[in-house]
Amino acid sequence: MNSTRRLWTVLGLTMLVSFTILGWLGREIYLTKPPIPNEVRTASGEVLFTGEQIQTGQQVWQSMGGHQVGSIWGHGSYVAPDWTADWLHREAMALLDARAARLGAGSYAQLDAGGQAALQAELQVEIRANTLNPEMLVVEVGPERAAAIGKVLAHYDSVFSADPASSRLREQYAIQENPVPDPARRQALGAFVFWSAWSAVTNRPGKSVSYTSNWPSEPLVGNVPTSPTYLWTFVSIFLLIAGVGALVWYHAATSGKEPAPEVPEQDPLTGLSLTPSMRASIKFFVLAVALFLVQVALGGVTAHYAVEGQAFYGVELAQILPYSLARTWHTQLGVLWIATAWLGTGLFIAPAVSGREPVLQRFGVNFLFLALLVIVVGAFAGQWISVMQQSMSLEMNFWFGHQGWEYVDLGRFWQAFLFIGLMLWLVLVGRALWPALRTPGESRTLTGLLFLSVVAIGLFYGAGLMWGSRTHLAMVEYWRWWVVHLWVEGFFEVFATAVIAFLFTRLGLVRTSTAVNAVLFATVIFLSGGVLGTMHHLYWTGTPTAVLAFGAVFSALEVVPLAVIGFEAYQNYSHVTARPWVATYRWPILFFVAVAFWNLVGAGLFGFLINPPLALYYMQGLNTTPLHGHTALFGVYGMLGIGLMLFCLRLVPVRGAWDEKSIARSFWTLNGGLAAMAVLSLAPVGLLQVKASVEHGFWFARSPEFIHSDLIETLVWMRMPGDILFAAGAVFLALFFLRLFLGRRREKMGAPVAAPEAPAA
Repeated sequence: MNSTRRLWTVLGLTMLVSFTILGWLGREIYLTKPPIPNEVRTASGEVLFTGEQIQTGQQVWQSMGGHQVGSIWGHGSYVAPDWTADWLHREAMALLDARAARLGAGSYAQLDAGGQAALQAELQVEIRANTLNPEMLVVEVGPERAAAIGKVLAHYDSVFSADPASSRLREQYAIQENPVPDPARRQALGAFVFWSAWSAVTNRPGKSVSYTSNWPSEPLVGNVPTSPTYLWTFVSIFLLIAGVGALVWYHAATSGKEPAPEVPEQDPLTGLSLTPSMRASIKFFVLAVALFLVQVALGGVTAHYAVEGQAFYGVELAQILPYSLARTWHTQLGVLWIATAWLGTGLFIAPAVSGREPVLQRFGVNFLFLALLVIVVGAFAGQWISVMQQSMSLEMNFWFGHQGWEYVDLGRFWQAFLFIGLMLWLVLVGRALWPALRTPGESRTLTGLLFLSVVAIGLFYGAGLMWGSRTHLAMVEYWRWWVVHLWVEGFFEVFATAVIAFLFTRLGLVRTSTAVNAVLFATVIFLSGGVLGTMHHLYWTGTPTAVLAFGAVFSALEVVPLAVIGFEAYQNYSHVTARPWVATYRWPILFFVAVAFWNLVGAGLFGFLINPPLALYYMQGLNTTPLHGHTALFGVYGMLGIGLMLFCLRLVPVRGAWDEKSIARSFWTLNGGLAAMAVLSLAPVGLLQVKASVEHGFWFARSPEFIHSDLIETLVWMRMPGDILFAAGAVFLALFFLRLFLGRRREKMGAPVAAPEAPAA
């Protein structure tokens, strides 16, 4: 009991200190964010861009898909260029070519090494100088740079129009024809991209480092890693090694202190009576599998666009489903189907825990389900209208169309609607759990931990409502990662730990006291690194050096608890043989084992690969990111969602038989497909891009010359074996559900035979 109280105290202090520092860092980002000038003009007074155009350009970029059409400051999709790096390189080359011509050479490339070095040094002095007037907020550029800007702007106008001269580039970038029909919007879009590149190369006042800490890598303009980038990388690696050593020592010193529980002779959940709301919650599982199937199909389309940018095996699909929309729906569905599985799990187990069915609980479950359907259909329709530029104003796009921010692409109306839905889920689960929370005993603490994770999942999605349609890019990124990192990577992890421990205690496989301390300790460890580890996403988004320091230190600590995740996997698997009746839960438990495995590999190994500042300086926005994203998001949270659904369905009297073959095939093909996708394609492409980024600059690693080279396209095709295996796993899972609910009733060993009615546990 004393150890439990100490852990609660440590958890409270961890949360208080972490969120205090996180709030302070947000204030520092706000105060030091790259300024948006009122005007960019020449010395003669010719206005190139206005601040209004820059802000409108951000809205235009969002309306066409935003992060789903290339990336800005390294965040976004991977087929089109990083527009920041692309503009910066094109502007630098235009200036160098113009000055080489002035010296009598045809181009910069035709000069000898000495001539190139001289021009490059001259360019760096000019392009890095901060000419912003802090009082008038006016940036002044020379006539040669103005001409270079005009040349790049004309190129962008051509790319984002229907100009036949850029049709080949649009295909390589996987952008549909005439993506921005309005010339004024294209001009504004160019202004926004220029500003993102200006921020990336212009030194902060009084310093020799740009607003983005010299990101992206671009030797021509002197963008190279800063000394703090090196320093905090070394600190990060040191803390990782020290933290892993400390945790392994702690685990060795404390494990095995309590005797193993006496596993019941019979399943404790036999005879569980299903309440009306528990039965109603099963439809969430069916919806989750349906959304998963659609997500997998869209993933195949999205991956294929990397080699055939406007068609799908010859079919001109981009005119109705362009890459930006396919990827939007693919990434959004990844979160939605997992969240739906978890929502259903919470609604299912809450009445089972308390033995109480609150008044109108079934109505609330059905209402939440209908609301979820409305959100999916309405949000996706709005995103299609927005991306296809179907006469939606930029402000209306923000509310009902496409916000342009990866993983939070939903229009604000639908985003707020989803948040309200999560609050309703929180109320429904909370009111069902309330009797159990009021009952004294060890299990109350574990139930409380489960409920707190539900509260966190409900509330922290609200961070996505903290920005407006014209909020500064640096501040949007700050709040966006509250959702993507804190909500998904942080509190999803806490929920995963709590719910698995909770289920095992209900089955009598783990002592409640052991589970409580283990979950509390794991939560402390996860959140001590996870909350401030959010900052590793913000190294290069116009933030001060303090962000880099905190992000490097605490993102290393995020990986520490994963060092002993193998023990968790082994313990989970060992439960299968504890008693003959436990074999009934074999496949849910094996999916929990897969969660532990991918936590180690996807979140730990591939996560730390890109977390240290020096690594991320060259890797941000390359295929090393989806390598981590796919293996962590599906490998951990997707596998958990499937495992939770299977666990709940084991308690449900259904029409058909529990098809062991289908679920076994689903398990192995999903895991094998994910591994093949990572090893055969994502990892080698990402590492080759890193090599290109180090040797030539970040722009080259994302250029069509590199992305559509024979080697890279071959490696992209190498995704197909893994994709086919993975898709087969999704189909096997769907077949399992079909046979479970629609198949002919059979009662045999391994089938989920209806349990006799009895009072709820």
